[in-house]
Amino acid sequence: MDYALSRFNMVEGQIKTNRVTDPYVLDAMTEVPREAFVPTSKKGIAYIDDAIEVARGRYMLEPMVLARILESAELSEDDIVLDIGCNTGYSTAVLSKIVSTVVGLESDKDLADCATKTLEKLGVDNAVVVNAPLQDGVAKQAPFNVIIFNGAVSEVPDSIKNQLADGGRLVVITTGKSTMATVSVYTRNNEVFSKRDLLEAGVATLPGFEAKKGFSF
Repeated sequence: MDYALSRFNMVEGQIKTNRVTDPYVLDAMTEVPREAFVPTSKKGIAYIDDAIEVARGRYMLEPMVLARILESAELSEDDIVLDIGCNTGYSTAVLSKIVSTVVGLESDKDLADCATKTLEKLGVDNAVVVNAPLQDGVAKQAPFNVIIFNGAVSEVPDSIKNQLADGGRLVVITTGKSTMATVSVYTRNNEVFSKRDLLEAGVATLPGFEAKKGFSF
């Protein structure tokens, strides 16, 4: 299989056609081998326009959704980014091509180990994967210029909001009453968070972020 051609077709047919124009995002997603981050049995479908299950209940985001998230974060080369729920490390690898430093956070040890090994194999030297509960963030590395979520959450804990730098951007996928989740961008100005909704998407919920019993929206 010609993976380079598949990457090109993914960017041209799935991402550019969905109004993603940021050249850094497009270049990074053209360069990073998505097939290296999926199970061997699924390498042949690594570039489909859908989420891919990489472990039980854990999914690599659909390429278009990830691209829209990254573009909305307005990434710059000096940014330090927290990548929550990075699973096998694909999003971390893409981010590493654009920003200064990436901290991938993964609660599943097997996935975290897989991500670390793959990133090392690809020579990514500006990213690290931390194995810890997702809802805690990585306080010791804060503040972050950008925080992104690789899955849906019922709400963003204050513990994570507090790890966002002043002027920083937090991109989150929030579950609601419908089957679709909403991708939103929060921008921090001192203690005030402004919100902008981007799109709706069908995205699985990250472990530790399920809606609490009796929780209402």
